Amino acid sequence: MVMPVILGGITHALNLNSWGRAGRLLASCSVPLLSNIHTSTSQRTIGKWEKKNRIVYPPQKPEESRRPAEIYHCRREIKYSMDKMWYLAKMIRGMNIDEALAQLEFNDKKGAKVIKEVLLEAQEMAVRKHNVEFKSNLHIAQSFSGKGHYLKRIRYHGKGMFGIMDKVKCHYFVKLVEGPPPPPEAPKTGFDQAKEYVQQLRNRTIINTL
Repeated sequence: MVMPVILGGITHALNLNSWGRAGRLLASCSVPLLSNIHTSTSQRTIGKWEKKNRIVYPPQKPEESRRPAEIYHCRREIKYSMDKMWYLAKMIRGMNIDEALAQLEFNDKKGAKVIKEVLLEAQEMAVRKHNVEFKSNLHIAQSFSGKGHYLKRIRYHGKGMFGIMDKVKCHYFVKLVEGPPPPPEAPKTGFDQAKEYVQQLRNRTIINTL
């Protein structure tokens, strides 16, 4: 019984000695060892929409007009319906950013608050990263919503019955362009839309035919 106790004490002392050496080694290191540990925030993937901000255009000639700045911004996985968000996104499409913010300020829908926050973030990004001089000199060129992740859950009914419900989420995308908004297009009549549809049918390519 004496030998196992002695061996256990020696093993414990060796472990403490090794931990002391490791502590002195860590203290002597000038480079922090946690620098190579990535968290979920630092490893957040950038989507295709945000990557459009990294497009580098060739230098312009002196006689060319200045290229307006374009800002792409979005918010993903919003706990809101894609269809409800679409109505709000369509409402502000083509507006000046100040007018759009005013319209969203007096809208009591949940999605209006989210879109307003996204617009303010994009406006601040335009001034800070895209060299936009006046933050009010922006208009909304594109504004639309997309489908996020849907989670299926059980909705319990009476008498042992149940149904399937969806926990819906959506994405919101916006593109700001420097300058005043373009004039609105004239509404198309039904005859014009029919002509475009017939022209699309004539231009289509049918494979495996003569």
